Amino acid sequence: MKTDNTAGWIQKLAGNDRARRWILILGIAGIALLFLSGFFGQNTEKEEETEKTVVSSDAYAHQLEQNLLEIIRAITGEEDAQVMVTLESGAQQVYATEEKQSAGSTQEQSDNSTVRSESSDDRETSYILVKGSDGSQKALSVTELSPQVRGVVVVCGNGKDPQLEQDIINAVTTALQISSTRVCVVGRG
Repeated sequence: MKTDNTAGWIQKLAGNDRARRWILILGIAGIALLFLSGFFGQNTEKEEETEKTVVSSDAYAHQLEQNLLEIIRAITGEEDAQVMVTLESGAQQVYATEEKQSAGSTQEQSDNSTVRSESSDDRETSYILVKGSDGSQKALSVTELSPQVRGVVVVCGNGKDPQLEQDIINAVTTALQISSTRVCVVGRG
């Protein structure tokens, strides 16, 4: 009995021109919303991926400390060694730039055959900007430079042993590509 009522209701809608137009409009609107939600959903995923790659300076220093601590524990055999890494500054972004250069020269000659020359060299550097999905403009980032290590302090029980101290300094300077003057090894006291 309910199927007869439903079939009758659908036949009435199909016979009404106004109802058919509304159904058609609602169907097109639904398809458009599905298309737009898929389009905007992909952009937010890409933006989230790029934001995840940015690492704070503190996290970078902590990761270096952990890696050096493993190396020092392997060299000394001690579990209670400590490492502290200090950084020059935070990570630096390198942005794409565009450079315009113009050069010009002028010469003037007077009646008594003296020549005066003037030349100019103008350079203009500007950042390349890209528009975001929200309409804002941002400089195009090419790469991110890791922070530079200012110094490393290592504290271990056998730090007063000259051979062990030199082994630790060699390991740290090689791992971080810094000079030995930036590494301090101290015995626990």
